[in-house]
Amino acid sequence: MLLLSPTQFEAAFLKGRRFTFHGRAGLRGEGWIWLESGVGKVNIAATLAAFAKGRKLERVLLFGIAGMYPDAGLEMGDAALAGKEIQADLGIRDGGMKGLGFPTLALEGGVYHNRFPLDGAFTAELSKTLGLPIKTFLTRDMVSENPTEARQLSRKWEADLENMEGAAFAQTCLWLGLRGAELRAVSNLAGVRDKAQWRIRQAVERLEHHVLRIIGP
Repeated sequence: MLLLSPTQFEAAFLKGRRFTFHGRAGLRGEGWIWLESGVGKVNIAATLAAFAKGRKLERVLLFGIAGMYPDAGLEMGDAALAGKEIQADLGIRDGGMKGLGFPTLALEGGVYHNRFPLDGAFTAELSKTLGLPIKTFLTRDMVSENPTEARQLSRKWEADLENMEGAAFAQTCLWLGLRGAELRAVSNLAGVRDKAQWRIRQAVERLEHHVLRIIGP
């Protein structure tokens, strides 16, 4: 299994043999490999595509912290899995890529514009094993800067959590035929930029609890 997190601090609990991949930090464990992907859509897509080339990956898990929209039904530190990811800043403001008239990704299995599913079977398995809800995640290059903007995005796209990598991860998994899932823990309310109100340590501790259960002792 390939594990990815945008930053090293989100995976500080992992122990393994260190290596680097195109300047990215990496760890090798028993039955898994972890890579720091870098923050943002381009970084996650490039890191995943480059590492997957010439390798047979059974499963890929992206994990990290996220901002929560007000009506998500979660609390600070709670974790959730992505059922689908939304690429919210691609295309035109009110119609996305469909309104622009172009697909973002066209495969034999379907045409995708701004919404990308994660692997259903893998996600359902993790949901059952970990006892976690499956939510709709939203991805932007620029995060919400205030609660009003966050509320508008949540209502427009019917989304629960906000991040900066997931949609590109989901799209890349679809394109490459990889079984991908995404796990996020809530570190803050989306749109609240006062980091004194964030709970990053609590979110990372929750990630540790769930990721270690996935990869085993």
